[in-house]
Amino acid sequence: MYFTDRGIEELTSRRGEEEVSFEWLAEQFRAFVDLNPDFEVPVERLATWLARLDDEDEDDV
Repeated sequence: MYFTDRGIEELTSRRGEEEVSFEWLAEQFRAFVDLNPDFEVPVERLATWLARLDDEDEDDV
C-alpha cells in the first residue's frame, strides 16, 4: 500500500457519495497550491493527467 492510499481511502469514506464538478475540483487545486506552493508541480501533473484521460493519441504520461 502506498502512503497516498490512506488519503484516497479517507477521501472515499468521507466524500465518496458527493458529486462535484471539475470547475469545483480545479478551484480546490488552486486553493491547495496557494496554501502549499511546493506541491505546484504534482498538482499540475495530476490536473494534466485528468484532463487528458480520454486522449487516445497521447502516450501514457
